[in-house]
Amino acid sequence: MDIQLGRGKTVRRAYGIDEIALVPGDRTVDPAVTDTRWTIGGIEREIPILASAMDGVVDVKMAVRLSQLGAIGVINLEGIQTRYEDPEPILDRIASVGPTEFVPLMQELYAVPVQESLIRKRIAEVKSQGGIAAVSATPAGAAKFGPVVAEAGADLFFIQATVVSTDHVAPEGVEPLDLAAFCQSMPIPVILGNCVTYDVTLKLLKAGAAGILVGIGPGAACTSRGVLGVGIPQATAVSDCAAARDDYERETGRYVPIIADGGLITGGDICKCIACGADAVMIGSPFARAAEAPGRGFHWGMATPSPVLPRGTRIKVGTTGTLEQILRGPAQLDDGTHNFLGALKTSMGTLGAQTLKEMQQVSVVIAPSLLTEGKVYQKAQQLGMGK
Repeated sequence: MDIQLGRGKTVRRAYGIDEIALVPGDRTVDPAVTDTRWTIGGIEREIPILASAMDGVVDVKMAVRLSQLGAIGVINLEGIQTRYEDPEPILDRIASVGPTEFVPLMQELYAVPVQESLIRKRIAEVKSQGGIAAVSATPAGAAKFGPVVAEAGADLFFIQATVVSTDHVAPEGVEPLDLAAFCQSMPIPVILGNCVTYDVTLKLLKAGAAGILVGIGPGAACTSRGVLGVGIPQATAVSDCAAARDDYERETGRYVPIIADGGLITGGDICKCIACGADAVMIGSPFARAAEAPGRGFHWGMATPSPVLPRGTRIKVGTTGTLEQILRGPAQLDDGTHNFLGALKTSMGTLGAQTLKEMQQVSVVIAPSLLTEGKVYQKAQQLGMGK
């Protein structure tokens, strides 16, 4: 329903993940028989979770371990891993500086050019250890390094930017990346994002995307909403983009997964996104808290090193457990940040959904009071009052 913001602007109400709740149906399912499998680019995974292509989250070791645990880790091809032969001292420097030194240091470190030889090396390192080689680049990076990625034998290629669209107006003399032509020319599946609307999702699907990333600015380490004022609350964005996926499937017979990307911290957040229509989620800060994460207990945004308009921040997330505890348990924390697979299976069982497809059909209600309840809980935790 449209709402009159003022005489000159009509707006639409949109909802965030914290403002919704999932409604139990008329049956329950034993979590042991729920099926969380999903497929992207012909690759089937048990866990519908991807780790964000952020330098504090995924390196070669994390990508391999995530693959072993049934998920996917995406490596940033324009980050530390492909600019430095040995990224460890660089990551030490990032973790050691104070807040005022952070952005200048990042701009200095990321001014070093990306090396094609290191792109090949990182992909080979993941594949040689049996991992899924999923990599990410900006549209400009994709145009430059796409052939290298294909030759190196990557399994999945993510093209990511704050906003990606098929209709891009560039300065005179600058040829924007033709996403449709790129998807057609690549011998591997190409996932496109990020977007938040039905129309753009439909255009990206028609361009040949093998997956769509949904979300602009909701992540803990992203400040695009504050700097640019751009974004749609995630529950509404996922629902709109999932509707485009379903309409596209009815028209073409091709099903393309929707991946909710950003702002998801707990198992409950993941469950809500799937109930809104997502096939999987991409998360960053929860994995940055893993003992194996390369960020040394820190997490930072992809656009932080921008020499023109830095966006994103470095947050101290600490270390709460191993990657296995976070992803598969056993949980050692009761705040929903451990055992994501267990949380998803238990939620599915409670809601009577045996598969992810059934989970996408569960009833959802608007419950803004939950946002207040969450703040009360957080305040109680800060005061040491427990639940």
